[in-house]
Amino acid sequence: MQDNNNKSVLNGIGLMIIATVLFSVMHASIKYMSSSLHPFEIAFFRNLFGLIVIAPWFIKYGLEPLKTKKIKLHMARSFFNVIAMLSFFYSLSIAPLADVASLAFTAPLFASILAVVFLKEIIGIKRIMAIILGFIGAIIVIDPVYSSINNGHILTLLSASVWSISLIIIKILGRTESSVTITSYMVLIMIPLSGIAAYFYWETPTINDLIFLIIIGISGTSAQMLLAQALRQGDTSIIMPFDFLKLIWAVGIGYLFFFEVPSLNTWLGSIIIFLSTMYIAYREKVLSKKIKIKNITQPVDQ
Repeated sequence: MQDNNNKSVLNGIGLMIIATVLFSVMHASIKYMSSSLHPFEIAFFRNLFGLIVIAPWFIKYGLEPLKTKKIKLHMARSFFNVIAMLSFFYSLSIAPLADVASLAFTAPLFASILAVVFLKEIIGIKRIMAIILGFIGAIIVIDPVYSSINNGHILTLLSASVWSISLIIIKILGRTESSVTITSYMVLIMIPLSGIAAYFYWETPTINDLIFLIIIGISGTSAQMLLAQALRQGDTSIIMPFDFLKLIWAVGIGYLFFFEVPSLNTWLGSIIIFLSTMYIAYREKVLSKKIKIKNITQPVDQ
């Protein structure tokens, strides 16, 4: 039994590593393509070609994945997701890859705050301090004292904050909806929403553009699916630390293809942000176990 658990965890770690590579490939491709197409148009094709990945679900199950009683929540989630995506894609076009990867780690910090407001979750002083420390890390990355504030930094933080709203909605949907249903609605609703934004900046892509756009769509959707599967294979506290590899890949790709060299502030700030989010995830796990034990040990009313 222990061997099976270990194998499952190792599989989860492997899937997570592949997911970080695919996310980084997508980010680099977006940055490259932004020199010829507007980021909003790239976002549209990212969603459109994402259909290639989820098409087998519909071939196998028909319209079964679309059965839901939460259509309004799916629409709300997709709306916020599109805003986050458009902001993130634009930030990739004007900011260094490593900086964007670092600041994107702040999403769980925003989600923790929103969970208190909308889900009535209670957080203790330790998690409050972790959130504050995480935002200090973001300030270190931005470095407003010794350098001018990059609009890309602001857009990345906007994307992270809006994405955190989507995370809260996903958390609510996850109580009754399957991951297949959640992903299917996300892609199908985001195609027309991102298409509206792309319409105002439309340029007909070349064959070469389409190749990269297909890579973006397939790599992005595949990475999300692998991430979800990785978290099913192993505990979040074991799997998520490997998410930091996205920064490593971003630094390498940024240096090799875009001649970007991250500053010491980027490294220091990103480590602080990441450790803060990992601590928050750890505390949530500990508290979740305590609640389960409490519920088990409580006497049942006769």
